Amino acid sequence: MTDPIDRTPPTGRTDVTDHHGPEGLRVRATVVVVPGRGETRSTYARLGARLAADAYRVRVVDAPDLDPDDPTGSLDRLGARLAEAAATTADDGAARPVVWVGADTGAVALAALLAREASEPEAAPDAVVLAGLPGHTAAAGGWDEELDVRTSCPVHRTRLTDDPQVRRGSLGDPVPDALLDAAYGAGSGLPTLLLTGDADPLADHEALLRAAKARPRARLSVVRGAHHDVLNDMQHRAVAAEIVTFLEALRNDLVPVVAVEASAW
Repeated sequence: MTDPIDRTPPTGRTDVTDHHGPEGLRVRATVVVVPGRGETRSTYARLGARLAADAYRVRVVDAPDLDPDDPTGSLDRLGARLAEAAATTADDGAARPVVWVGADTGAVALAALLAREASEPEAAPDAVVLAGLPGHTAAAGGWDEELDVRTSCPVHRTRLTDDPQVRRGSLGDPVPDALLDAAYGAGSGLPTLLLTGDADPLADHEALLRAAKARPRARLSVVRGAHHDVLNDMQHRAVAAEIVTFLEALRNDLVPVVAVEASAW
């Protein structure tokens, strides 16, 4: 596979946020990030910059609007937006592999979309990362309580608090049952990395384990001490490294690039 060199200038678009790799390096993959409830594109500036520094082309779209009265339409709109977002990252199309990364309801929507195989083959991703998949539990309380559910990272807490576009109280919004059922049901055969924090009070850990075992090419990685915003919690460096490890294995037919032969830890 020949990777194009990323010479793509800033798009000037206002509906996406782009993170470009170092000038002159070949693009190793195209990553499209889908935020979750209450989040904005700037919520993922740290993750986008870190992945871009390793020569991945990162584009962050807006969080999906999941209409409980029209789940099919919600997925149709998201699928079209994802296809367009990936296809327009460069003049000659997206650099493969194309990987979707979703958090919270972004992860729910991606999993549900892939489960019904709604995407056209040429628009479908090559892999997916599902981070912080919620269960049926909703957060309660005020903003301080919601922050405690989300993260213990002081930088992330400040970013959320200072962003006027972050919708407070959003973690109390119920996730449409039809989409949750689809997300945890029969999964696609795509390579899938599931990420969850072991301190996430919104996670259904048993359901996540079942979902991972039901998918033929899935890995469930549990982050010690991480809360619901597993991509942005205190362990964000290790989580980003786990995503990079997955992306590099994806380029190598899911064979890990590094194998440990002996270790004292």
